[in-house]
Amino acid sequence: MKKISVILIIVLASGILFAGCGAEKAPAAAPQPTAAPATEAPAAEVQTDAAPGTSLSAEMAYEGVSNYCRSAYDWSTAEENPGSMYVEMGEETEAEYKVIFRSYTGAFVYFYVDKASGMTRMTEYVPALSIEDEAG
Repeated sequence: MKKISVILIIVLASGILFAGCGAEKAPAAAPQPTAAPATEAPAAEVQTDAAPGTSLSAEMAYEGVSNYCRSAYDWSTAEENPGSMYVEMGEETEAEYKVIFRSYTGAFVYFYVDKASGMTRMTEYVPALSIEDEAG
């Protein structure tokens, strides 16, 4: 009787675990917007301080990376020693901005921000170990 109880519990537990591995349900379709009345004026275009031909300025790239770093990394060390962590602008090419974050550990995270799209790639460099890796 004890063996049957144990087997029954194992079967039920495995059934519950496998139920969580099922296919995800597709999200409900969002309601389609209705057409605007013909008398309504077109929406105003948003203007930025970016150079002609680009959609992102150096200041915007810097602020975006700075905001990300302040939310993703612990800045309590920088409050005690402001020189231990910082964000600064790096070199600029025709296609992208380079923004540099220095961690209190001495590692550098380089953010390469595409001027046209704003897409950003990250590489991390640890000078003490001469290691450079793609970080995201």
